[in-house]
Amino acid sequence: MLEPSNNDELPPIPGKRYFTIGEVSDLCMVKPHVLRYWEQEFPSLKPVKRRGNRRYYQRQDVLLIRQIRGLLYDQGFTIGGARQRMSGEDVKDEASQYKQLIHQMINELEDVREVLKT
Repeated sequence: MLEPSNNDELPPIPGKRYFTIGEVSDLCMVKPHVLRYWEQEFPSLKPVKRRGNRRYYQRQDVLLIRQIRGLLYDQGFTIGGARQRMSGEDVKDEASQYKQLIHQMINELEDVREVLKT
């Protein structure tokens, strides 16, 4: 599978509350073992754990994973550098996350518009 060059090419995030590790893996184009590793490396990434230690990610977790993915894969940061950048969480990073969220909302609204047309 080819890795996309940026987060704009990742699939839209469905409007549900919780996602399994498999769903997040598909949404972020990152393998499940990588997600489990990132949980150890990035303290802010803490999915809810239920029944038998099964992970359930929320929308903000998916956005965070996409941000981590962008830092590591697109911008070439090391894990340590990405962790430091995430802990520094400056205005530019926040703006990037809001931009991604707005882009997602626009896609969802366009889908709703198409459904209403039919």
